[in-house]
Amino acid sequence: MIEVKDIVKSFDGTVVLDHVSTTLEDGKVNMIIGQSGSGKTVLMKSLIGLHAVDQGEILYDGRSLSSMREKDIRLLHREVGMLFQGSALFDSMSVIENVLFPLEMFDREMSDEQKRERAQFCLERVNIPERAYNLMPAEISGGMQKRVAIARAIAMNPKYLFCDEPNSGLDPKTSLVIDQLIHDITEEYGICTIVNSHDMNSILEIGDKVIFLRLGKLEWEGNRHEIYSSDNEALNDFVFASELFKKIKTASL
Repeated sequence: MIEVKDIVKSFDGTVVLDHVSTTLEDGKVNMIIGQSGSGKTVLMKSLIGLHAVDQGEILYDGRSLSSMREKDIRLLHREVGMLFQGSALFDSMSVIENVLFPLEMFDREMSDEQKRERAQFCLERVNIPERAYNLMPAEISGGMQKRVAIARAIAMNPKYLFCDEPNSGLDPKTSLVIDQLIHDITEEYGICTIVNSHDMNSILEIGDKVIFLRLGKLEWEGNRHEIYSSDNEALNDFVFASELFKKIKTASL
């Protein structure tokens, strides 16, 4: 669980996060949504520790991020998995080498054989066939690249998984596969998953908890089911902006 307590973040005197408080829960997909400039990317980076907040606290299972020493932060990062926008696989490494990378970088206890077994397990979990293990990223599809990136993100068996626009560049059908995979892995392993997204399908499909930011403030929070009955005008204008989604909202009432 990650607790966000009254955090404030400014850049050059402009407040980007304005007294934001929320709780990101284990075993759930916690989605951060909002228009461009709402503060969602800054919130994500603050949670990871890339931005130091000006005020407030971020607690990882009771451990204050701002009070951690460099050694503690390194240990925390071993508990964190990252799924980057665009997958960010290493072009010069094969599929299995990409998944092995965090294990070889951070795990000094596992043998080479155990690391390879772990990498194979993670690839199997995201349905990557063995024949693809030695292929290079350029030789596989965008959807398969994303699944390999998920395998790499869970290789260290993380307690916290951060996903930045996981469906960026994917077709709608593949996006649904990635959404379901993220949701299933989150539930299966009890991970605290945080997703930064503007994909309305994802929000309504897997948003166990939805945090809607507007102008740096927490405007609304709830789950994907509660969105349909929300009377928050700003939220409705954002989520149900298209005629299709307006019809979906109307049909659900």
